[in-house]
Amino acid sequence: MSLPAVFLILALATPAAKAAGCAALPSTGVDWRRCQLDTRDLRGVDLTDAVLRDASLTRANLEAAKLVRVDAYNARFVSAGMRGADLSGAVLVRADFTRADLNGAKLAGADLRRARFFSADLRNADFTAAQMEGADLHRARLDGARWTDGTSICAEGSVGSCQ
Repeated sequence: MSLPAVFLILALATPAAKAAGCAALPSTGVDWRRCQLDTRDLRGVDLTDAVLRDASLTRANLEAAKLVRVDAYNARFVSAGMRGADLSGAVLVRADFTRADLNGAKLAGADLRRARFFSADLRNADFTAAQMEGADLHRARLDGARWTDGTSICAEGSVGSCQ
């Protein structure tokens, strides 16, 4: 077997090559790693268990989307509309939510270590049992957010930290 044929066989055996790719329709378990999905309208879509590692969803509409247990390590949700989205149990390590609207979002049990929420709207969000070590909450609105202990509710006017 020649070298190019061996390379082709190995390339086809990789998980990324097996994945449906960036043109795949939104569905549970879809593999959109490293995809450019900016401005996509994904309102109310069920993306449970999807892979969004290193994907860009800048200005995407994910309002009321179901993103339970997604793997979105290092994904970009800059200025995304995610009001009421369910991200329970999601891996969002190093994800960027700068200026995103997560008002009323469910982030219970999510891994948010080193995630960036600069100037994000996190009012009424649920962070119960979320891992938040190193998360950047500078200028984020936190009024009414349920904090990691599950009992604290952030006071009106909480910006950058839960008060």
